[in-house]
Amino acid sequence: MPKPRLFHVSEEAGIARFEPRPNYRLAGEMVWAVDAAHLVNFLTPRDCPRITFGRGPSTSDEDAARFLGGARRVVAFEAQWLDRVRSCALHIYELPTETFEVEDVGAGYWLSRQAVKPIGVQVESDLLRALAHAGAEVRVLQAFWPLRDAVVNSSLEFSIMLQDRARPRAESEA
Repeated sequence: MPKPRLFHVSEEAGIARFEPRPNYRLAGEMVWAVDAAHLVNFLTPRDCPRITFGRGPSTSDEDAARFLGGARRVVAFEAQWLDRVRSCALHIYELPTETFEVEDVGAGYWLSRQAVKPIGVQVESDLLRALAHAGAEVRVLQAFWPLRDAVVNSSLEFSIMLQDRARPRAESEA
């Protein structure tokens, strides 16, 4: 089975070579990439806390109706991030697949223990358009935690990133 197209998303322009670096989840140094199917989860500023979800093989019809409506994928973030999402430019580097091995197939994470030179780069300066083009419905939240908790307790396939950077529960629920 061929490997999918792999990408690294950065706010940094002009990266000519990705060097292996420590990973927060695994021992050793590596270059991290995401596959094309999960790229939509990374089309926000790097530090933006977000909840992304969609239908998975175990998603109930009730949860799909409740959370998705007609959407294929949802990317949700707090309203305080909207201006940053609107003003951020992302550099989407395509990486060669030869040295990468899958780390988490469900999340689309791939790792290489060797340095990697990108084979192309696309600059995306309209992230809301990029999210829509990728098939995501964008939801701007007044409070992060109610949706986060509901999604975690659902049958949806989801990814919650940087929740520690969301407004604290007490502050967002006040």
